Amino acid sequence: MSAETKIVIVSTTVDGEGEAGRLSGLIVAEKLAACVQYMTIHSTYRWKGRVVMNEECLLLSKTKAKLANQLVVFIKKNHSYELPEIVVTPIIGGYDEYLKWIVSETRGRAK
Repeated sequence: MSAETKIVIVSTTVDGEGEAGRLSGLIVAEKLAACVQYMTIHSTYRWKGRVVMNEECLLLSKTKAKLANQLVVFIKKNHSYELPEIVVTPIIGGYDEYLKWIVSETRGRAK
């Protein structure tokens, strides 16, 4: 893969389906990701000295590696959490036609 076609998944968790739908729609509308999938998960974590168990939604955004930092900033700006989970994971392979589609559907915002 060339630098132009390297693909990553940017993941984050949000408070519920309402926020997941809102944030995923914004991300795709801005062409920061070709596709955002979200699903309900159960999270257990330590926050401010307490163990917390919550139902959240996990968002998986497929995008070009060169847009990852822009997407991270966008998610942070539009996220409701004080400290959102935002993780970038490289894709090392997959169905070539799908990966090409991700590249064709992402461009990010003009600088």
